[in-house]
Amino acid sequence: MLHSFDMSDDDLSERLSKTNTALAEWAARSACESDALIERFERMGYEVRGKSVDEITEVLKRPPTKPSHG
Repeated sequence: MLHSFDMSDDDLSERLSKTNTALAEWAARSACESDALIERFERMGYEVRGKSVDEITEVLKRPPTKPSHG
């Protein structure tokens, strides 16, 4: 059974944005403690090496800037 939600597209967009920000912040903090995670983000095309937690958070909020290297 499908459930209906009384949320507008704007409300859903805002929730998605907040969720994405929270995930970027969590991933940035985790990356600062893990060279392997930094390497994984770099292979995915995110330029995060040598950056602070705040800088990594901003990078992860956007699409990768380089092609990924699986």
